[in-house]
Amino acid sequence: MLHPLKLTSQFAPEALRRLPTSIHCFCSIRMRLNSGRHYSRTQWRGERLHGHDVCTLLTRGLKIQNNGRSFGVSAATIVNAAPTRLQPYLRLMRLDKPIGTWLLYLPCTWSIALAADPGCHPDVGMLTLFGTGALLMRGAGCTINDMWDKEFDKKVSRTAIRPIAAGEVSRMQALVFLGGQLSLALGVLLCLNVYSIALGATSLSLVITYPLMKRITYWPQLMLGLTFNWGAMLGWAAVRGSCDWSICLPLYISGVMWTLIYDTIYAHQDRDDDIKIGVKSTALRFQEQTKTWLGGFSVAMMSGLVVAGINADQTLPYYAVLSTVALHLVHQIYTVDIDKPEDCWKKFVSNRTLGMLIFLGIVAGNLWKDKEEVLLQKEELKTLKNTIEA
Repeated sequence: MLHPLKLTSQFAPEALRRLPTSIHCFCSIRMRLNSGRHYSRTQWRGERLHGHDVCTLLTRGLKIQNNGRSFGVSAATIVNAAPTRLQPYLRLMRLDKPIGTWLLYLPCTWSIALAADPGCHPDVGMLTLFGTGALLMRGAGCTINDMWDKEFDKKVSRTAIRPIAAGEVSRMQALVFLGGQLSLALGVLLCLNVYSIALGATSLSLVITYPLMKRITYWPQLMLGLTFNWGAMLGWAAVRGSCDWSICLPLYISGVMWTLIYDTIYAHQDRDDDIKIGVKSTALRFQEQTKTWLGGFSVAMMSGLVVAGINADQTLPYYAVLSTVALHLVHQIYTVDIDKPEDCWKKFVSNRTLGMLIFLGIVAGNLWKDKEEVLLQKEELKTLKNTIEA
């Protein structure tokens, strides 16, 4: 018998217990965690689902969508469409949750765009290369993190379904998979100049040690910032052959401050679980003073972006966009409810928009340089003409 279902986390578990002991489902399974993120499985067609299993999963926020309806193509949908044996590995590298890849990639785009010649668009080939690298290195970082945190992840409802913690992938299998990701990432790195290869290689130590920081310091988000924003230096070096530290350093510091903002908000989702299992975070360090700290990080971030812009001879559109970015930060920090995981997730994800705004501002500002140069040349010609006539 076919029972098409549509269940959401708003339904009370008591109502679910009235379901038959077992039901045959023709549906797709999607887990919406308390943080608002999704964990998707392949479609269950004719699989047997027990009532008590539904209740157990629902307490974690399960959402069952009925009749195999299409709700749009997403990263999770793509992962679900992959062969069953491949899916745990795709989830291990968080291919179903691309927000982390975006946050790793965007500082690279800022740097590449700033390094473009006046009046020119950023190098599309370089943007593509760095996008591929960001995907691979984010996947490698997540694999390393899950290998280190297997026992911790088992104790947290949000992370218990990760492939290694859930037993879908062994540590040895994860290690082999990690080797494959790093090998591909090395191939991407070798496409760059020698300076960039050396600079990129130095970031590997940060990638490996970051997952350990939550065990020893309340500032693991700072280490994540140092790791995630390496592209703010690497992108410029890849285009220009070396770093202009007057631009790359303030841009890098701005990225680190940005990470402290969004990852502190993110960490508030796991505050209670972190206390129970004994790991540290800036969310636990700041507690009720979180918004004050985030405000300070925002000022430092915006200051760094202004300094980088001045040193890169940025123009009016860049600074106009920075004012919008500042408003975005103010709204994000002022309105976030750190006691509601779903709101923390919503604000965290909004940082993709913020990062893209900065990139577009840099591109627009760079294109405006060409117009300024044309106007300057016209003024010089006019002055020369007036001098000759006089």
